[in-house]
Amino acid sequence: MPAAPMSGDLIEPQSLKKLSLKSLKRSYDLFAATHADRVPGNPESRQMRITCKVHGEYAAVKDLPSSQSRDPNTFAVGGEAPNPPLLNQTPTSAFQKDSLEVVTGARDSDLQVVAVASQSQSTWAEGAGAGDTNAVVAGTGNNVDHKATISAVDRYQPSAAVMKRLPSKWPRPSWHPPWKNYRVISGHLGWVRSIAFDPGNEWFCTGSADRTIKIWDVGTGTLKLTLTGHIEQVRGLAVSPRHPYMFSAGDDKQVKCWDLEYNKVIRSYHGHLSGVYCLSLHPTLDILLTGGRDSVCRVWDMRTKAQIYALSGHENTVCSIITQATDPQVVTGSHDTTIKLWDLAAGKAMSTLTFHKKSVRALALHPFEHTFASASADNIKKFRLPKGEFLHNMLSQQRTIVNCMTINEDNVLVSGGDNGSLWFWDWKSGHNFQQVQTIVQPGSLDSEAGIYASAFDMTGSRLITCEADKTIKMWKEDDKATPETHPIHFKPPKDIRRF
Repeated sequence: MPAAPMSGDLIEPQSLKKLSLKSLKRSYDLFAATHADRVPGNPESRQMRITCKVHGEYAAVKDLPSSQSRDPNTFAVGGEAPNPPLLNQTPTSAFQKDSLEVVTGARDSDLQVVAVASQSQSTWAEGAGAGDTNAVVAGTGNNVDHKATISAVDRYQPSAAVMKRLPSKWPRPSWHPPWKNYRVISGHLGWVRSIAFDPGNEWFCTGSADRTIKIWDVGTGTLKLTLTGHIEQVRGLAVSPRHPYMFSAGDDKQVKCWDLEYNKVIRSYHGHLSGVYCLSLHPTLDILLTGGRDSVCRVWDMRTKAQIYALSGHENTVCSIITQATDPQVVTGSHDTTIKLWDLAAGKAMSTLTFHKKSVRALALHPFEHTFASASADNIKKFRLPKGEFLHNMLSQQRTIVNCMTINEDNVLVSGGDNGSLWFWDWKSGHNFQQVQTIVQPGSLDSEAGIYASAFDMTGSRLITCEADKTIKMWKEDDKATPETHPIHFKPPKDIRRF
């Protein structure tokens, strides 16, 4: 044990502030050797950056000549005008009647300066030669018409730039009636994670965290059948339009093929190393595509259970897949924030889209346009196929994790968020025309308001959402709504990227 201090020794009291400063000094002494001595910057690089900034900001005005060095035959805008020489030539054909007019008043009340320039921006950006006639100065003093050239420097004066306001070319959104909830279906004992519709539009199936798949009647919402077989939550469902098959995928690494005539599993597709998050059927070929936490999109032969390709390239979970009959036949979204377009014949990625900053959890393919939308926590973006050119962002931000998206033939896009928000968008303009907040089932927590899956029926008139409060909600358009009762409140965007 340490010796007790003598009664005559004085112990200096230390304040909390002093002790904190001592701790900070120790930390500084410990880490200063590796962090304090930074590599000095390159002076040439710094000078180059400064030069580029100065040229970009002040290129038009940084080399202005002084008033003594200017040509006396050149008229300075806003200054005293000497007697300019008369010019017999006419203005060039670039100056037309519908061009932009820039008018500045001279100090002499008898003079008026009219600068005529072309609407093209290149006319303002290009410098003028010594003999070019880039503007016309009309003097009316003493009933004498004077014409003189204005130097290229004077054309860049801020006081002489009056830009014409152009009308917005953004498409005006079409009117859509608002949607309303008309039925809530309860029956699952866990989160409802996936949904798929029968091609005949008579029933739909849902997969849940209670490890079951339930078949529901579309018209009445009654339960028709319950299928068991998965040992973890069912995250993906798809019904084949050309075979009596239904496919399911779950967190148990299993992908199953169900025969709907016997209501039992007839095939299982083994190969995923972790949970399977999504699956999709090719519209024309007998192949199945699945993606999961092993960061791979696997392509399966539907009948032989053989794995055709393992489309690898993503660095994180593949959580969304869409397929189409034309190239690119496969588009995948991942938690690594990228979207990949795949060449199915070669089994390789055609291109990678890196526009998102967060996980791409949902993709929606337009039913008849060669475009698709991708959803992330940062924004919903539209792209054009086959090359994946970026079109524009949606005009509002849902500001939540978007788990699902779906679109019908009436150009209504629906996105469901993790906070229970259901937003309806006009596809062409990106205008958000309705925002709905779902109401959780009595007895559930407010945090269980998330929407995990959504789908339109084959007619596009019904919308079904699968939610975290263990319910299935059905939505339809309001028949009583009119453009007068629900007008469009739309303003064209100003600072948004398009094309």
